[in-house]
Formats: sequence, structure tokens, C-alpha cells
Amino acid sequence: MRPAIFLPPPDPGCVLLLLVSWLLNPARSEITSLDSGNIDDILNNADVALVNFYADWCRFSQMLHPIFEEASNVIKEEYPDNNQVVFARVDCDQHSDIAQRYRISKYPTLKLFRNGMMMKREYRGQRSVTAIADYIRQQKSNPIREVNDLEEIKSLDRSKRNIIGYFEQKDTNNYKTFERVANILHDDCVFLSAFGPVSKPERFSGDNIIYKPPGENAPDMVYLGSMTNFDLTYAWTQDKCVPLVREITFENGEELTEEGLPFLILFHMKDDLESLEKFQQEVARQLISEKGTINFLHADCDKFRHPLLHIQKTPADCPVIAIDSFRHMYVFPDFSDLAIPGKLKQFVLDLHSGKLHREFHHGPDPTDVAPGQPIQDLASSPPESSFQKLAPSEHRYTLLREKDEL
Repeated sequence: MRPAIFLPPPDPGCVLLLLVSWLLNPARSEITSLDSGNIDDILNNADVALVNFYADWCRFSQMLHPIFEEASNVIKEEYPDNNQVVFARVDCDQHSDIAQRYRISKYPTLKLFRNGMMMKREYRGQRSVTAIADYIRQQKSNPIREVNDLEEIKSLDRSKRNIIGYFEQKDTNNYKTFERVANILHDDCVFLSAFGPVSKPERFSGDNIIYKPPGENAPDMVYLGSMTNFDLTYAWTQDKCVPLVREITFENGEELTEEGLPFLILFHMKDDLESLEKFQQEVARQLISEKGTINFLHADCDKFRHPLLHIQKTPADCPVIAIDSFRHMYVFPDFSDLAIPGKLKQFVLDLHSGKLHREFHHGPDPTDVAPGQPIQDLASSPPESSFQKLAPSEHRYTLLREKDEL
């Protein structure tokens, strides 16, 4: 699975050429060095900032320096205003307080900021001038598609999460707040807007924002808070755009793994939406209090055949529920057990208590054995983690620490 995640390294010859050029012409750089005295001021005043968290002794950081600076020079020509785009860097050895503040666990780490707010998704693409420059251009593009006829709303892709803003005019604080939210969450939702006469039929009580969830028959939801209050608007939109149960793919696997939380995964066939809905309902019903301790995910059985084989399952066995703790994988007894109140929650609690791990090595806990039944020490080896292979690679980063998991 690793080849599907990690992009090929840049051409060594190009890197060497850039490195020599960087050493001979350091004054050309447009990189801003950040420290505890200037970081908040610089980031808060930048529309978009890409920050390189590095260490001088890290060979991957050394290779990135000339590429990062050349990308900065390219973008500077397209966005000359100092506050439009900022390329910055933090020497994490010299400023360990900043590294801890942003939870840097590997070098180099490229994090994106908008008006001082750190984006959840860091840059994980190819380390080349072209790729980094294209990434910034994408971040500067308008994330909102304007609707010129309300008939267009009827043909939206209802497999996606759509947020639609209806405004009297564009040059208002209401729209500026909507635009700011869209810039942050455009990877999670499709954002659309309509203005003036086009939007008038939907503005019977003034400007408003509508959420259209996935599903042809799913009812719309209306934002009822202040449209000029960014915090409220962002919180409402994030709740709609980032589902409790997220899909894991080869594209976001590294990001999800690096969050450091065990995975509770439903493996299901792509078209089996009924099983997914049941899983989502039970997670919301039983496990909302565990949200900060485990990631709730679903995965395509066909695409993730290898993890299934790891737990001695095939796509024909789907739907299958399992936990990957990043050391071992544990299988939920039977999908139909979802209907048993508290069964799924107990499965998660048994992970946290260590019971799942103990039972794999030593058989059932003594408290689970019926009176008079002999206690047996059934040594076994639980399947090793499969999704750990999606974590940041030592061939691409200098990893600072290992995480202990059950």
C-alpha cells in the first residue's frame, strides 16, 4: 500500500542544482524566519502562509530548503503584495516552544495558515518547485462557485456535501464571513453562492445559508446564527462538512494516521450504504463521548483488501468492523451485533482498558468465564497493524517519536 501513498522524491540532479544555487545566492530568498516575537503578527496579517518547520541537521530539511525558496520566488512574482502569500520557516531546534505549540512530530513539516488560523491539512504533496507553487495557486483560487440560475441547484451532485449561500450582494460582511469559512473547509464541502435577483426567491427572510446533505431525499438544513459571526458560522459549517464517520482513502491515510488515534473502521462494499448508515447511527448513539479517543472511519472493501486479509477476511465477508490500534487489529464479533445496545461501545472500551490485547494473548478474562469452567491460557498473536503502513515514512521525513498504542 505504501507506493499508493508516498509520492516519488524529486530528481536528485535537480535538488543538487538547486542546493548549489541556494548556497551561492542566499540573498534572493523571500523566506521569513519566524520566532516567538514575530510569529503571531506575521501569520495573522497573511491571507495565506506556508510555514516550513525544519531542523538543520535533518537531511530531508536540507533537501527542501532550495526547493521551498525557489517556489517562494515563483509565487512572489504572481502575488507581489507582502500579505497575499507568505513563505516562512521555523528552526525547531532554536524555537522548540513553537514546535511544541504546533505539535511538530517530523521534519520537515509544511503547515498552511489563513489569517493566522492553522489549517488541519498540511502540505503532503511532492517536494518540487512546480508542485508547491501549484498548491499555493490552488489555495488562492476562489473556492465558491457562483450560481447564475437556481435551476443549477437541482442538478447538484447529491453524493457530496453542499453549502449554498444566498446573498443580496457580494460586497457585504455576510458574504465575507461565508467566503472565509469556504476558504478553510473547501476540501470537505462544495460551496456555492447566488446574488441579487437570482437569490431573491431564497431570501424571503434575508441572506441565508443552506446545507444540502448527501442523498437525494435528505432534507435541507438552515443556518440560524449570526452571519457576520465567524466563529458561529465556522462551527456550524464544520459540523456539517466534517462527518463523525469519515472515509479513509489512500490519499488521506497518512493524515488520519498521524492524528495518533486508533481506528474504528467499517469495511463495506462501496454500494452498501445501508450498512454504512447503521454504523453511523450506532457510532452517534453509543460513541459520541469517545470522539477524542478514537477515529471513526469507513473503508471500501475492494480498495482495502490487504487489511481485510490481515484479519482473515475478504470482501465477501463485508460488512466487517475492526479496530486498528497501530500495533494490532481486532475484529468486532459480528456486524449484526450492532443492534445489541452498548455492544459497540464495549468493544471500544475493551481496547482502552487493554482487555482486547490481553484476551488475544491469554484467552478470555477470568471474570468472563462461567463458574466452574476451567481457566485456560490460550496464547495467540493478534494480527499486526495494517494501517500503520500508511503513516509518515522514514524515507520522506525524520520522525521524532514513536506513539505507544494498545
